[in-house]
Amino acid sequence: MTARRSPTVATVEKPEQIAAELRARIISGELAGGTPLGREPDLVARFAVSRPSMREALRILETEGLIDVVRGVRGGVFVRSPDARMTARTAAMLLRARNVALADVFEARYLLEPPATRVIATRSKGRQAAIDQLRSLIAREEDAIDDHEAFGLANHAFHEALLSLSGNQTLSIVAGILDTVLASALIAVTRADKDLTSTATRRRDLRSQQRLVELLRTGDADGAEKHWRAHMQFLARTMARAASTTLVDLLP
Repeated sequence: MTARRSPTVATVEKPEQIAAELRARIISGELAGGTPLGREPDLVARFAVSRPSMREALRILETEGLIDVVRGVRGGVFVRSPDARMTARTAAMLLRARNVALADVFEARYLLEPPATRVIATRSKGRQAAIDQLRSLIAREEDAIDDHEAFGLANHAFHEALLSLSGNQTLSIVAGILDTVLASALIAVTRADKDLTSTATRRRDLRSQQRLVELLRTGDADGAEKHWRAHMQFLARTMARAASTTLVDLLP
């Protein structure tokens, strides 16, 4: 005799099946960001399920950041493309739960950047475009030299670009997550340290970036990696002192 499945199991499974189907279509790009999926009654009819099952499926996808459920006359369910901010929030919560110091997150980013500069320096195709982009970001920092917050954001854009310009998509995503976690935290932490907020400190940082770009321009992979490793180690020591007891906190 075949055992009958309990109603509880069936109720739990159906929402997950619906969520899995929609998730796969969103991640594959079949359903682009902003695509309307319809209103809840439309989805109930389309998938031939009960309203509670559909609501649970939508709750799963909304929690994952893959849809927006808009209420009201012009509302409905809309696709949201996956982005690093969603993952960064999860990462921030995990880091906080594990009592990870902010300095530890700084160190992770600093371990990634020097090898990325070597990759850029050894590229025969697209290196000049990468250099032009980095110079443009340095100019943006120079324009914000007297504004602590604006300079901090521009400085982060430079660091993030180094990893994205390496051409490795996985590394770029990891860097994006780290930078999303760090962006606001760095500004808050450094604001309390006069040495880190001084114009002289910012100009020293810019000179180091300009030196790196010159090494990249000449294709000096060893020199670029060595220079940036020293630069990042200096920053790591400085930030470790400033943020050794500050925990990551990017929660809304």
